[in-house]
Amino acid sequence: MSGKLPAGACDTHCHVFGPAAKFPYAEPRSYTPDDAPLEAYLAMLDRLGFDRGVLVQPSAYGRDNTAMLDALTREPKRLRGVAVGGTELTPAVLKAWHKAGVRALRANEFRRDGKPYYQNGVGLKDVEPFYPLMQELGWHLQLWIDTRDLPELMPQLDRVPVPIVVDHMGRLEHHHGTHNPGFQALLRAVGGGKFWAKLSGTYRLGATPPDYAQAKPFHDALVAANPQNLVWGTDWPHPRPEGPVPDAQRLIDVFLEWTPSPALRQAILTDNPARLYDF
Repeated sequence: MSGKLPAGACDTHCHVFGPAAKFPYAEPRSYTPDDAPLEAYLAMLDRLGFDRGVLVQPSAYGRDNTAMLDALTREPKRLRGVAVGGTELTPAVLKAWHKAGVRALRANEFRRDGKPYYQNGVGLKDVEPFYPLMQELGWHLQLWIDTRDLPELMPQLDRVPVPIVVDHMGRLEHHHGTHNPGFQALLRAVGGGKFWAKLSGTYRLGATPPDYAQAKPFHDALVAANPQNLVWGTDWPHPRPEGPVPDAQRLIDVFLEWTPSPALRQAILTDNPARLYDF
């Protein structure tokens, strides 16, 4: 262990699944997760030393946010949420979600070979009508994307009036390198202050456990760009991992090894998420 986490530390990316008998999964779906209910997540937070967590609506539930909302109502002080929805939403629903602890909508623009990789994703065009209300509520837009597609989407994203939070360091395979035009676009946008990035999902960049060394240049570049607009997350319980399921303890240890500065740890683990998620 590379050190104790600062007070108020927040895991900003996780999911709750199940129990499936109570919260059935969407049909169709891209994957079927094992049950990972709220109790298991809270136990993991306690074990790692996190005071707070942010639940992100997973594609296995599509637009049915019931499991996440149930968890938020059970742990209102400790948890916040990122919901998924589009044209079916109403201002009244968003305001009710806000009371429950939701602070963002998630847009899924993640593609492989130009095609959506996940079923049930909601694209930017479906979320767009709600930008004014999201701005009023102090929400942000969470964006699931391979940053190689970022330059093409930038004209659309420039018009978004709320902060944009990019998942998993931009989720491009590490062999594309930090000089990739898409990752460079992310660095500029984070540096400019409108974009944020999650320093999560080292293993989703194709980096090799247990050290994930190939992901470190991406981490370091983002920290150098603007540490005030970065947060960290476990991605627990690591759905569809495309390799061995990682150990959350190991992931936070790697972050602490890569981020030895107490001031940076304090910013990324505690202060930034407190601002972003309104704790």
